[in-house]
Amino acid sequence: MQFGQVIDLLETPQSQPKIFELPLEILFEDHHMAAIHKPAGFSVSGNAYKTIYNALPFNLEKSSEADALPWPTPVHRLDNQTSGILLIAKTKVAQISLGNQFENHTIQKKYCAIVIGKVLKNGKIKTPIEDKTAETNFEVVSSVNSLRFAHLSLLNLFPKTGRTHQIRIHLESIGHPIFGDKLYVEEKMLHRGKGLFLCALEITCRHPKTSEEINLKIEIPHKFESLLLREQRRWLNYNKS
Repeated sequence: MQFGQVIDLLETPQSQPKIFELPLEILFEDHHMAAIHKPAGFSVSGNAYKTIYNALPFNLEKSSEADALPWPTPVHRLDNQTSGILLIAKTKVAQISLGNQFENHTIQKKYCAIVIGKVLKNGKIKTPIEDKTAETNFEVVSSVNSLRFAHLSLLNLFPKTGRTHQIRIHLESIGHPIFGDKLYVEEKMLHRGKGLFLCALEITCRHPKTSEEINLKIEIPHKFESLLLREQRRWLNYNKS
């Protein structure tokens, strides 16, 4: 190699993910980052082909920035059965900046969940997870009667830390597991075919380049409202007879 020579590093086709042509709802996109609405039933990444990671190049434009990543990359995870807002880095700077914001707990997240039982008041859960500190605040939105479960409650949740399965573990620890949670609900209490009733509704972060505050929101999934209406209607009809 001689002084002044330029070496070009070329990506081979094998280094690119096999693109999964799954249309995704894009909530925000520029040359640095993006945010998508992740549907339930898909893993964010992993060895499988049908992942959000493999679907991102199909949905997002490649960054024109000098430090552009080879393909868009999620900077956090949502469980396979959890739907909602997922942040994506398109450049190295964005990947580091957003990663630091998650690590420093400066990103604010709001989830909603339907849980089994009647939650009487707002609260805070600080049960450690795998010997690590973990904190989730929650507020009660509504409760309905249910023939099978006595009551179901709709909660807003604000995790202050990001441990694996944190919200699911914390809600189960206070006796109110999430409806449809195959891991943390007793077999006899499972309701098949409806999925997990947990959604990432809102996220606030700083733009990795401009430091501007970005606030992203989505509506509560239709299946949440349908479930609550159906359970209440069944209870009323049963008690009329």
